Amino acid sequence: MKACIFWNRLQNPCLKFQSFIFFCSVTVLICFTEPKLCSPQTQTLVLPLKTQQIPSGSLPKSPNRLPFHHNVTLTVSIAVGTPPQNVSMVIDTGSELSWLHCNKTRNFNTTFDPTRSSSYSPVQCSSSTCTTRTLDLTIPASCDSNKLCHAILSYADASSNEGNLASDTFYIGSSGISGLVFGCMDTTFSSNTDEDAKTTGLMGMNRGSLSFVSQMGFPKFSYCISGSDFSGLLLLGDSNFSWIAPLNYTPLVQISTPLPYFDRVAYTVQLEGIKVSDKLLPIPKSVFVPDHTGAGQTMVDSGTQFTFLLGPVYTALRNEFLNQTSKILSVLDDPNFVFQGAMDLCYWVPPGQPRLPPLPSVSLMFRGAEMKVSGGQLLYRVPGQVRGNDTLHCFTFGNSDLLGVEAYVIGHHHQQNVWMEFDLQNSRIGLAQVQCDLAGQRFGLSV
Repeated sequence: MKACIFWNRLQNPCLKFQSFIFFCSVTVLICFTEPKLCSPQTQTLVLPLKTQQIPSGSLPKSPNRLPFHHNVTLTVSIAVGTPPQNVSMVIDTGSELSWLHCNKTRNFNTTFDPTRSSSYSPVQCSSSTCTTRTLDLTIPASCDSNKLCHAILSYADASSNEGNLASDTFYIGSSGISGLVFGCMDTTFSSNTDEDAKTTGLMGMNRGSLSFVSQMGFPKFSYCISGSDFSGLLLLGDSNFSWIAPLNYTPLVQISTPLPYFDRVAYTVQLEGIKVSDKLLPIPKSVFVPDHTGAGQTMVDSGTQFTFLLGPVYTALRNEFLNQTSKILSVLDDPNFVFQGAMDLCYWVPPGQPRLPPLPSVSLMFRGAEMKVSGGQLLYRVPGQVRGNDTLHCFTFGNSDLLGVEAYVIGHHHQQNVWMEFDLQNSRIGLAQVQCDLAGQRFGLSV
């Protein structure tokens, strides 16, 4: 998640921009079925680099669609302001406050200029938005010298954003939604300016009162990312289409009592066990339950690339996966190499082996649902790391303890070819194995 804020110890991991980053284009679909946004007769808009119309009768009831790009995190292009300004925003289920780099931000190619928008309105300190709706933010909002509501966001990669809360009109497809609250950030410190400069901001999608989905009032949203070419789709609104496989639901874990290390507005589920192939790891279920401080929650996060487990669970998984792959892969024997600061199980793959050998699957067992990770999703090729002609591939599960993170985090890399439904109305997440490239084709999306 991009919006991972420090408070005492780190509550949320921010894993976007580490030492090694890969870039692939992703096309993702956003469908709006909220009555207040559009009617079923509204034509579908597809917005890749330019807008084109598709006859409404050719698709299911899915009025507005947007493209989606993959840049370690998932970003979408929309427009903000009057007249509209094009922006690109990271879609992050691990964050609340949406924000944009504003025109004072240095070293960023894509910024939003509030002085050019007649519908831009700064949030006053005395407003209920500032005094009440910011309570879920880890670092409380403050009041600046102009009596405007001020926010500071700090991240685990040592980057930070600072600026004022404001509201403006956001254009999703052909629909303009006025009065959407966001952070207009005019001061930024980045540990990787080149990468941060490629997006204008972030779209917060968690359950906080200021998140994008909360402000829009969506009862649910879903996404599906292809495992072959990172194409896929994202739907805002209902996804009850007959061709989607039956979903298995896992309830969201909710703790009403404030705890220092529990994020109450995250999408928290109950992890109950892990299997490698068909072997259940001998881990007590109590290890997966948040303790009295809230440490140990399991968060589903589209803003984190890989999956991270607390130390004892990661060690058990690492040892079993290593044991089951010892005869088919050559292990990197270098205790000083840790990929992205938390992934220390890596293998050398010879050039004569164009495909990875059959690997044992890893199944994450949630209460009522299961997520199976297999094949190429288990190992990630590290850019620039070679030994002779051999290339380095690392296990795509990491150790939360090495990051100072007090949680289990399920990243989007392991959500490929899984239909992920976030049912806010019923406080649950639905999962189903789906060929996401075929799902995109169902909506007339060329991948």
